[in-house]
Amino acid sequence: MMNWNDLLTTCRLGIEYNEKHDGRSEFQRDYDRLVFSAPFRRLQNKTQVFPLPGSIFVHNRLTHSLEVSCVGRSIGNLVYHLLQKKYQDSVAYLSEIGSIVAAACLAHDMGNPPFGHSGENAIATYFSEGAGEPFLKNLSDAERKDIVQFEGNANAFRLLTAQFNGRRNGGFALTYTTLASIIKYPYEAQFADEKKTKFGFFQTEKDIYSKIANTLGLIPNPKNRNRYARHPLVYIVEVADDICYQIMDIEDAFKLKILSYEETVGVLLDFLSEERKKRALETFSIVEDVNEQIAYLRSSVMGSLIDASANVFVENEEQILSGMFEKSLINNLPEPLKSAYEKASRLSVDKIYRSQLVLDVELAGYRVISKLIDVLINAVFNPEKTYSKQILNRIPLQYNVHSDTTYGKIQAVLDYISGMTDVYALDLYRKINGMSLPAL
Repeated sequence: MMNWNDLLTTCRLGIEYNEKHDGRSEFQRDYDRLVFSAPFRRLQNKTQVFPLPGSIFVHNRLTHSLEVSCVGRSIGNLVYHLLQKKYQDSVAYLSEIGSIVAAACLAHDMGNPPFGHSGENAIATYFSEGAGEPFLKNLSDAERKDIVQFEGNANAFRLLTAQFNGRRNGGFALTYTTLASIIKYPYEAQFADEKKTKFGFFQTEKDIYSKIANTLGLIPNPKNRNRYARHPLVYIVEVADDICYQIMDIEDAFKLKILSYEETVGVLLDFLSEERKKRALETFSIVEDVNEQIAYLRSSVMGSLIDASANVFVENEEQILSGMFEKSLINNLPEPLKSAYEKASRLSVDKIYRSQLVLDVELAGYRVISKLIDVLINAVFNPEKTYSKQILNRIPLQYNVHSDTTYGKIQAVLDYISGMTDVYALDLYRKINGMSLPAL
């Protein structure tokens, strides 16, 4: 059984002592550190689902992460107030749950490459099905699986904790608790399910995660000793993400005319109790702007989901602390929320994620990322060639492309590519292909 007094700590990676700073808690410092970081700013130019905006502004990774953080903080604060009745003042940092979750939510997508999930797929399949297979022959089985199952979640943990060239030990030097709250899949690639290949950390960060887990008292998963049980706050970060991407994608799809007004109102009303439905329809008689109507309805839905998620967490707290809680909070919602969420998910798959707008950006992104990997990998493994030298001069010094190991070289390339914005990746792709030349 895990214990809150162990799970909530201000110990920082790389700075294993406490410092006092300007009235902020250690977890608020985590939040601020992330907001002011360059990788977080770059999220503004990374695709969430739809292509980056033209005349209509839709969500990118930055706005999504900020909204997830707001929702996560709200759920975390509700959980604190509910648990406080049980624990009184016996848990030192219980009141900080909202701040911890808010910080973890900010960071949850920071490891994602350009062009959404198509970027992840392009990296993985280049090595599993494409020209990258020969470069893996000297890797261990565990290292190989890191590459062919490349995962943005694991890459986020690497980005936050690894010591890149010229950077300090401990990466962002975040608290152990914030870092653990990000890891949805607390195991390495070789212990992932065959069909669901997601995992939480690469071989290079395996010892770092073990150190964090042991300090926080994370127990082995009771059903699989090769995995850790999740840190309890992971469930809140996860459900905040689930709420935001599902509900906000529906609102974006309405703005882009992928969903009709009737479809959008219908799917959102299903989430509400009869009392809230009545209140929403009364508001519609006052507010005539259809965008404002949808925004109001979306807000009501998210409020219902936030309240329910906090209750589900507290009701299942003992199972969560024992590592026996299965599925996610979103899968354990009460009715009508559970059925409404499942209906919204089906609608999203059928009409949003398969829409031409989404498929076009995925196809383009796949082609761009595949080409960049191919050029950069060949340059790193053939540094003596004239063209390779020119390419290598483009790579920032923080990435160790001259590593002594094959695994290190590949990781350096993937670190560089995954840190790119959509625009940067597209610009580099054009230059490599001679499509964008400087004025002569």
